[in-house]
Amino acid sequence: MKRNDIILIAVLLAVSIGLLVGVNIYRKNNTSDSANVEVTVDGKVYGTYPLDEDRKERIELSDGSYNILKISDGKASVIEASCPDKICVNTADIHYTDETIVCLPNKVVVKIVNGEENDVDGMTR
Repeated sequence: MKRNDIILIAVLLAVSIGLLVGVNIYRKNNTSDSANVEVTVDGKVYGTYPLDEDRKERIELSDGSYNILKISDGKASVIEASCPDKICVNTADIHYTDETIVCLPNKVVVKIVNGEENDVDGMTR
């Protein structure tokens, strides 16, 4: 290796580290600190609720069907639903970013936004 090759590698490494640090600082400064539960019905946002505030929310649909969302201890779950299969009710509590609970018959999606990142890629229950 020649001297110029070493200088080029050092400059590229310094620029890469600078960009990495800059992106991390930008992400930390431009994200909210509080996790929220976002509920969508048929693709439209129904409501957004803080994950650190205990509450029960009844999600009413125009055809009379419903889902009841429970937020407690920093976790969200669907505790009751009018759908026939009740898969959403049997889904585990969620609290990490991008975790979801889906009720297909009622077209309801419950999703965590701005929450804690999960180190596990996936798991089964």
